Amino acid sequence: MSSRPLLTISLCLTGIAIAADAPLPDPLEAGWKGEAVCEKLHEDERQRVLRCTFPPGVGHERHYHAPHFGYVITGGRMRIESADGVREVDLADDLTWTSDGVDWHEVLNIGDTTSVYLIVEPR
Repeated sequence: MSSRPLLTISLCLTGIAIAADAPLPDPLEAGWKGEAVCEKLHEDERQRVLRCTFPPGVGHERHYHAPHFGYVITGGRMRIESADGVREVDLADDLTWTSDGVDWHEVLNIGDTTSVYLIVEPR
């Protein structure tokens, strides 16, 4: 019996494991269906500032966040999935938050207005 088919299966499974362990993108690298949703407004040795825009029906693929400060320019209704489960939230204009970082989450604008956020990441 030849070991060639077994070797092929083993290599395929190894490839799958490597792909599954691939690091998640950060918020700037992550997009939605191949399109960018965040743009870099500023970056220097102290901070990076992103503006993320989500029209209705647009989300943000699974990504991680370093510690950051967030500001909602224009709020809306978002569905957020994370390790804690799925929740739907209504975010008001001018809302702020701080985060020690997020291992992963993904979001989807389920409202009928465009939501816009600023993310400020210290370096």
